[in-house]
Amino acid sequence: MVNLGKRCAVEKMDLLRNYFNSGATLSYAHRKKCLQQFDSLLEKHRTDFFEALQLDFNKPVFETLATELGMLQKELKYLKKHLKLWTQPEQVAATLLNFPSKEYKAYQPFGVVLIIAPWNYPLLLALQPVMAALAAGNCVVLKPSEHSAATSALLARLLPQYFDEGLVQVVEGDADVTANLLKQRFDKIFFTGSTKVGKMVYQAAAKNLTPVVLELGGKSPCIVTSNADIALAAKRIAFGKFVNAGQTCIAPDFVFIHQSVEAQFVAEMKKVVQQFYGVNPEESKDFARIINDMHYQRIKRFVLQSQVVLGGETNAKTRYIAPTLLKIHDRDAEVMNEEIFGPVLPLVNYETIDELITYNQAHPKPLAFYVFSSNKSEIQQLLQRCQYGGACINDCLSHILNSELPFGGFGESGLGNYHGRYSFEAFSQTKSVVYRNTWLDIPLKYPPYSKNKLNLLKRFFKMI
Repeated sequence: MVNLGKRCAVEKMDLLRNYFNSGATLSYAHRKKCLQQFDSLLEKHRTDFFEALQLDFNKPVFETLATELGMLQKELKYLKKHLKLWTQPEQVAATLLNFPSKEYKAYQPFGVVLIIAPWNYPLLLALQPVMAALAAGNCVVLKPSEHSAATSALLARLLPQYFDEGLVQVVEGDADVTANLLKQRFDKIFFTGSTKVGKMVYQAAAKNLTPVVLELGGKSPCIVTSNADIALAAKRIAFGKFVNAGQTCIAPDFVFIHQSVEAQFVAEMKKVVQQFYGVNPEESKDFARIINDMHYQRIKRFVLQSQVVLGGETNAKTRYIAPTLLKIHDRDAEVMNEEIFGPVLPLVNYETIDELITYNQAHPKPLAFYVFSSNKSEIQQLLQRCQYGGACINDCLSHILNSELPFGGFGESGLGNYHGRYSFEAFSQTKSVVYRNTWLDIPLKYPPYSKNKLNLLKRFFKMI
């Protein structure tokens, strides 16, 4: 673990700043090499990553491959495919106001960026923004989460083997270390985590007017209408909720279920959970555990306070909480006012679509928004009148799979986007460049401003 004292922090920042100021990160060749290094890193140390995530919260190998390593490889392939094009200036249509000219937009790296990663997907959500930051030509300080200690230690050991210390620094430590990092002047901060901590990061960044991307969370609703395919909805919601033991920022946090299909939905969920994890999910090798005792006790409290209709079993020794459904009668209950981040799914009855829209308008906007229905009219009404970061119809989580789509929150669920080109742009300053030719210089704009010039100017602006 790095003890990031004030002097140490300044020395590290100077090292990174000098490396960036040398211009070494700007060429396409350098950026391409960085991405190639990630190819080697992910391939050679696959077993190490499996073992670290198993140690941190008993994550199944399949889930590590599907939700962390596979997603990184997919994003890496996309970045490599498009990087050369993105690093070149993009010509835009020139305005007559600048005639004769050529006009461009181009992307310039910010400089030295700070990436603060969370513990729930400690590999994906650390390395995905690092890849993008390096592809955009920046130098990086990565702060992994201390809660996923095995993965954090592995990243701190491996990244220096692949990247110069002036290019990438990994800083391990607790909240005090993060607070000390935030006192330094960075050119961009990328934070993934809770809304509470995100606000603290935003406040710290404001002192230096540092731009930020905040990927937060919140109460992402899943709406199951009376027109839904209930069996399919139960299967897809169960996967979205219980993968990684519910410790997913875009997991369905609760279900608005039409009262006419609630009993059928509960029955189908019972079948699905048994199909996924067996009669006793605690014995399944395919079900993860809660990251630490603090979160375990918090989630267990939700279970004890509510009416359990499925699951509810817990084991403090292994931090096991079963896939659980709760029947919620009071929308102001504690479990409905805090992101759960665990395998506990509250069910709340509703009667009308307007009721759902009113709820959305009155509450912080969710990171994800899921609707299960076969009725196009009610789907469109919900999509158009509700506000959210990203949505899926008749599925969960799948909106993050396409690198052509932006991923990000809305209000308390986040600020800014990334994935694919949006990741490259998140770590780049978009700048405009105008090349004015010298062979013609129209005198209209120069004083003195005669009446004839004024009339010509009026006619000119009517033309463009």
